[in-house]
Amino acid sequence: MASAGIFSTRLSLLTVFVLIIGLVLSSHGKGSEQAVTSSAITFPDLYEASIAELQDGLEKGHFLSVDLAYFARIEEVNLQGPALRAVIETNPSALRQAAELDLERRLKGSRGPLHGIPILLKDNIATLHNEGMNTTAGSFALLGSVVPRDAHVAAQLRAAGAILLGKANLSEWAHFRGNVPSGFSGRGGQATSAYVPLGDPSGSSSGSGIGTSIGLAAAALGTETDGSIISPSNMNNLVGIKPTVGLTSRAGVIPISAHQDTVGPMARSVADAATVLSIIAGRDPRDNFTLAQPPIVPDYTKALKVDGLKGVRLGVPRRFFTRTNTNIVAAFNASLDTIRKLGATIVDPADFPDFEELEASRNETIVTQTEFKVGINEYIAELLDVPTGVKNLADLIAFNTAHADEELVQPFWTDQSEFISSENTTVGQAFFDAVAADKDLGATRGIDATLKAFRLDALLLPSAVAPGPAAIAGFPIISVPLGFLPPNTTLAPAQPTRSSGPNQPFGLAFMGTAFSEFELFSFAFAYEQATHTRLKQLAFSEAIPKTQLADVMGK
Repeated sequence: MASAGIFSTRLSLLTVFVLIIGLVLSSHGKGSEQAVTSSAITFPDLYEASIAELQDGLEKGHFLSVDLAYFARIEEVNLQGPALRAVIETNPSALRQAAELDLERRLKGSRGPLHGIPILLKDNIATLHNEGMNTTAGSFALLGSVVPRDAHVAAQLRAAGAILLGKANLSEWAHFRGNVPSGFSGRGGQATSAYVPLGDPSGSSSGSGIGTSIGLAAAALGTETDGSIISPSNMNNLVGIKPTVGLTSRAGVIPISAHQDTVGPMARSVADAATVLSIIAGRDPRDNFTLAQPPIVPDYTKALKVDGLKGVRLGVPRRFFTRTNTNIVAAFNASLDTIRKLGATIVDPADFPDFEELEASRNETIVTQTEFKVGINEYIAELLDVPTGVKNLADLIAFNTAHADEELVQPFWTDQSEFISSENTTVGQAFFDAVAADKDLGATRGIDATLKAFRLDALLLPSAVAPGPAAIAGFPIISVPLGFLPPNTTLAPAQPTRSSGPNQPFGLAFMGTAFSEFELFSFAFAYEQATHTRLKQLAFSEAIPKTQLADVMGK
C-alpha cells in the first residue's frame, strides 16, 4: 500500500503542476481569470461535492483538476487516524493526467461531465499497467501482473476525461475466496466503516463504498455478482446501482460469474450515479452479453425528474423481510407513506409466486463456483506477465497456502473454502441445468412474474434483502439512503469488524426487469429529492477528512 511519504511526494508534485498550468494559461491570456482568489469564491465541500458542482467550478476557473485535494484526504484517514483502509493504492500518473486535462480544457474545451473528475476503481477492474497501478483483486498472487489493456469501463471513463485516481480496497477476490470478513484483502488489510468505528463496511466493493461516502473521490466503480454494490451502498449511506448484466462490459474485470457479474457506479447522489452509468454503459465486442442490450444507451440524467413517482405502481415483496432489522422495517414502512404522497400506488404485499422454491434453491452456488474456475483461469491466461508464476485457480490456492502470513492471516482471515470448492467443479449438465433454473426462478417466475401479476413498474424493498433475486436473474437494482440505526443501538463487538452500531446507515432499493435502469433512476431520484436522507447523519468525526480545496490551492 502507498505510504505517507509517497502521498507527500505527490502533493509536492501537485504544486509543480499547478505552476506549469498557470504559466501555460498565462501565455494564452487567461492566467488572471484562472487565478481567482479563494476569498472571492465559496468552494464545494469535498465531503459531499457533486460531479456537477465540481464541473461547474472547473469550467468557471475557480480551481483546476490538479487542485482537487483527494490525495491529501486519502492520506488523512486511509492509513492514519481511523485507518479505514479504503484505498489500496493511488495512481502515480493521476496528477499528470489532471494537468493534461486542465490544459485540454483550456485549449479545446471540456469533453463532458466527467472531464477532470477523479474516480476510484475497485481493484478488480484492470487499468493500464504502464501508468503505475496494479490490478490484483486485493491478492498478492497478482501483484505486478501486467494486464493487456484497460478494462472496457476504465477505458470509457478515461475517454470521457475522468481521472483514474486509484484502486479501492475490496473483499479479496470479490469475496469469493472463502468465509472471510467483508472488506479484507491481503494487500489492503481490513477495511472498516466511516459511520461505525471498526464497523463492517460490507462488500465486496468495500473501499469503493467507504471512499465515496466521505469524499475520497467524486465517485467510484464497484462490481456485483450478488450484493457487492448494493450491500456496501446500503451500509455506507450511498446511491449504488447494480446494472442489468450486459449493460456494462465485464471485459478486463477479474471475474466470478459470466451470468451474474456486472459493473456499476457508487455515488453520493442519484444524479452522480446516472452521470457515471451513462458513460460506462454500452456494447463491447469483448463481452458478448453486452450485445443483448438496446442499441442506444440512454442518457440516464434525463430520467432525473422530481415527479418521477407520479402514477407509478410499486410492489412490496414482504416475504423477503423476515431476517431484516426491525428498525429498518419501520423506516421502510414510513417511506411508503412518502412515496404515496409523491403520487405512487403501493401494492403491499406483492410477493413472488415462486418464493419457496427461490429460497430453497442452491443453483446459484453451482453456477458461481463453476464459472469462477473457468473465468479466473481464462483471465490469468490473458495476462502478459504474472511475476508470482500463478497460472490457474489451483496455483492461487497453493500460493495462499505458501504465503499464509500475507493471505491466510490469523485469526479471522484464514479461509479459502470457496476457492477449493470451485477448483473441484466441472462444466457439465448440472451446471447448465442450474443456469436455466436460476433464470427461471429469478426472472421468468420471479421478478417478471411478480411485476406482471400485480401490474407493477418496479419492486420496492430494504436494500439489505434486495440482491438475491436480481443476482440470479441478472436484473437491475438501485439503492438510495433510507435511514440510520438509532443512536442508542448497542455497539456490536469487533470480530474483527462490528456487525452493527449507532448511526449505521441502511438503504431503500428499487428493483426492475432487464434494462429498466432509466425508470429506476426516475423513481430513485424523486424519492431522494423528497427526503434528502444522506446528510441527516455524517460519518464519525475522526473519519471525515479535513482537507478542502482552499487548503491546497496555490501551495
